[in-house]
Amino acid sequence: MNRDESDLSGARPLGQTDDASVVGLLRQLSREVPALFTKELALAKAELQNSLSTLKAGIGAVAGGAIVFLAGFIILLMSAVYGLSLFMAPWLAALIVGVVVMIIGFAMLQSGKKQFEPSHFKPDRTLDALNKDQDALRRKVS
Repeated sequence: MNRDESDLSGARPLGQTDDASVVGLLRQLSREVPALFTKELALAKAELQNSLSTLKAGIGAVAGGAIVFLAGFIILLMSAVYGLSLFMAPWLAALIVGVVVMIIGFAMLQSGKKQFEPSHFKPDRTLDALNKDQDALRRKVS
């Protein structure tokens, strides 16, 4: 067998090569798509866990702010009691402390409230990756 015959022995007609490459691409696509979706699900899971951690931190901040705010309110009530009963400087001190504590509690509540914004719970990276994958699949299929 000479060199020309050996080169031609493994060659297929043009139509079969095109069909084989399409079949090969479809097989490759059928293997890669499930793996891609598995990775996308893992990314979504990681983002949701991150969102849950943010939610837990927000709940802690709101709870802490509410406790401090309640303490300030109690001190303000005590200052009203002191003011009505004594009409002297102790109520003024309690009033000042109560106002300061309430301002701190309000600031804590507002910072915790920001953790509950819907944008913190949207899996941005997963949605972006899915859009890119969808575009890539469209390019491969067309």
